[in-house]
Parts: sequence; structure tokens; C-alpha cells
Amino acid sequence: MCRRMSDKFSFSVSATDGRARSGVIHTPRGEIRTPAFMPVGTAATVKAMLPESVRATGADILLGNTYHLMLRPGAERIARLGGLHEFMNWPRPILTDSGGFQVMSLSSLRKLTEEGVTFSSHIDGSKHHLSPETSMEIQRLLGSDIVMAFDECPALPASEEEVAKSMRMSMRWAQRSRDAFGDRPGHALFGIMQGGVTRELREESAEALKAIGFEGYAIGGLAVGEGQEAMFGVLDYAPGFLPEDKPRYLMGVGKPDDIVGAVLRGVDMMDCVLPSRSGRTGQAWTRRGQVNIKNARHADDPRPLDADCTCPACTGYSRAYLHHVFRAGEMISGMLLTWHNLHYFQELMAGLRDAIGRGALAGFVAEFEAMRAQGDIDPL
Repeated sequence: MCRRMSDKFSFSVSATDGRARSGVIHTPRGEIRTPAFMPVGTAATVKAMLPESVRATGADILLGNTYHLMLRPGAERIARLGGLHEFMNWPRPILTDSGGFQVMSLSSLRKLTEEGVTFSSHIDGSKHHLSPETSMEIQRLLGSDIVMAFDECPALPASEEEVAKSMRMSMRWAQRSRDAFGDRPGHALFGIMQGGVTRELREESAEALKAIGFEGYAIGGLAVGEGQEAMFGVLDYAPGFLPEDKPRYLMGVGKPDDIVGAVLRGVDMMDCVLPSRSGRTGQAWTRRGQVNIKNARHADDPRPLDADCTCPACTGYSRAYLHHVFRAGEMISGMLLTWHNLHYFQELMAGLRDAIGRGALAGFVAEFEAMRAQGDIDPL
């Protein structure tokens, strides 16, 4: 029986196990199974991957970067060419960030005021201005399904006074983002909780966002140098400040153990450049932890990266070959290792969803940790 795709944005939770939840985000461009990992397509591409290959790994949604796309090729050009989905040949959901995080990293090239941020392009030095209103307009031109409110993300460590001042400005910007977003059926606007590692500030931020009202809520300002222990400390309470009937998105996370820990604490969505960036630098993520294919131990090894993995890198190529093509600087190295890493991350998400659905998450996590503790297979 063919079910008509919904023309609205909605979220439903189908199962819980402790604080972890599995469900579905419904969008006009398709369903997003949660917990979800979003590969990052910075400049309208997941590096070293074809869009259909990214989909083959199990990804339901990609992330695009407002900052990079506004500078090159330009949001207006993308709009003229049919929008980001058509431009990059990805017909499924896309989330775009607001540009705030990238601008944060340009602290030496920016001027921050209540109105917004003026900054110099890292490409050619040209001057640009981003505000809540311009960020909403750029993301509208891109045509993304999930739009992020414009915020400031202070780099940690920072004083509590600095974090509080930044958070409160971000909440004023959240209201301006909501006002500028307008009425866009089928598209969603997510607010971003800030507040560093201070519980009271996180709660204040969440209350401000809930008063404005968003289709989903992100937990921002983590994975910016505070360390996993501090991040998990915030996640022990922060998701509980957000509405239960809306998706919760932890921005910029992360490594496999970060992902598992976040899901255990009630997070529904995550994104990170790690799988693709690691693949291009010779790092593979497997059930038994990280493998550095550059190491000489792999030069004569006929075995696959992971004998239980069904990705093309593992089913068609040996560690020896992967070692060789990386050392030789061949493009296929980054292609195969990126495909493997994205496959592993999506397989991890599928395992988490299945375990939550069966009420067996504790056992899944125990096996996950036991396998990683073994480390890589012994050299030949």
C-alpha cells in the first residue's frame, strides 16, 4: 500500500528506553529516522562521495553550511538554479546551520554587535554581514527543510558572565529569527539552546526558546573544547529542559562513543564532519575502534578493515590495498574510507534505533563498549 508523503513537518516518538528515544521526523521530502546522524555536506557535497552513495549508507538527511554556501557559489545563484536540493542532486531532507558557528571561528576577522556580525571572507577578504534576518533569508533561498536560528556560540573555556551575556543575546536573536522566518509550511525552524556548562543558564535559555516556540530544539555550545565528561554532564540535564514532543539536536557531535552517550541522554539528531574528514586522512572507524591505515602494519595484510562490514571498502578491498592507495595519494583512498566511515556511523544509528525499539539498549551499549575495548585485530 502506498502511503502519501506528508506535506507537513512533524515528529513522533515510537519507543523509549530510559531517556533514549526512537522515532521519525516527517517532512515533505521524506522521513528521518531517529536517532539520526547527519553527514555534513559543507559546500553542497559530502566530500569524496556521490549523493546516491551517501544515501546507500543509510543517511536520511544531510547538513549544509550557510556560511560557506553564501560565500561560494552564493545563495541567490543556488536559488536561481532550483535550490540546494536540485543543485546538489539530493532530493531528501537538508538541514542548514545558521552560519553562527563558522563566524565564531573567525574571531580575528569579525565584529560582533547586537545587530549581527560583520566579517571578512576567509576566501577573498570581502566584507559580509550576517544577522538573524539575513541568515533566515539565505536559508530560505537555499530551500533547506530544517533551518537553524542565528546564534552566537562562544568558544569554551569562557567566564560564566561571558557565557550568560552571549546566551541572552542569542535568545534575542532567536526571537528575531522566528519573526523573520515567517510562515513556511513544510519547513521547520529550530531554536538553539546555549549556556555553556552552567545548568541555570541552560534552563534559562530553554525557557526563552519554549516561550518563542520552535519546531525543534538544538543543544548548542558543546563539542567546542569542553571535553566529553563536561559535555555529558550538560546532557545529563539539558535535554530534559526541552519539549518532549519535539526533536532534540546536539550540534557538532561526534565520535561514536559521543553519539552513544548522547542518545542515552535523550538526543535525537547529531552531525559531524568526522567520518568524512577522518576518511580523507587515513582514519577508519570500526566496531573495534579506530584504525590508522597509514601504519606500516597494514602493508601486507590481505584482510578487510572489518570482516563484518558490508561497505564497498570492506567487501572489495584489503587493508594492504587501502594502505597502498593512501600512501600513493590516490583519490580512491578517501572515497573508500569515507564510504566505510559513513556506513559504520549509519550502522551504529540503526543499531541504536533497533535496540531502543526492543528495550535492549543497555545490552547494545555493553556490547558496543566491549568490542571497542578489544582494539583492532592483531597484526599478522
